[in-house]
Parts: sequence; structure tokens; C-alpha cells
Amino acid sequence: MVSIGLLSAVVDNVPLVAAGMGMYPIEQFPQDHSFWLFLAYCAGTGGSCLIIGSAAGVAAMGMERINFLWYLKKISLLALLGYFAGVAVYLLQMQLFG
Repeated sequence: MVSIGLLSAVVDNVPLVAAGMGMYPIEQFPQDHSFWLFLAYCAGTGGSCLIIGSAAGVAAMGMERINFLWYLKKISLLALLGYFAGVAVYLLQMQLFG
């Protein structure tokens, strides 16, 4: 799952989630299973590691004249750390609260 999030920084997250839904059977992970929430978190949040990974980032590039290399140098590491922190908190919550 974590790799899907990182991949969504380069590839649009909608096809990634669709592919993920096809890879995992609904019998194994029912509709309200926490697995799907984790997939949504990873795909949605991982895209922020690069500015081109989200529609909002692409819009910000155009509106605010944010340079890709500036974002890569100044923000990407922070976004990556936040992404991994969120993954850790989610997994910890699942261990503690089920």
C-alpha cells in the first residue's frame, strides 16, 4: 500500500485506486474494511510528495508560479516525512483499536 502512495506522486491516483480495487477481492476485504481506508489515504496523500502528484499541486504551480525544482528541494522531503508519519499513526491505531 505504501508504494501505491509513492507511485501516486507520479501517476494519477484514480487509476491506481481502481487497479488496487481490482487486485484485492471484495470477499477478502469487505466494503467497510479498514484496508480500503488505508488505500485511500496512501493514494490521496502520497501524491503530495511531488507537486505534480495532485491536481491541487498542478493548479498551485500555475497560479502561484511554483517551480517544480523549488518544490522538490524545499517541500518534498517534508511531505514524504508527513506521509510516512501518517502511515505509522494509521497502522498504530489499527493495532490499538482494531
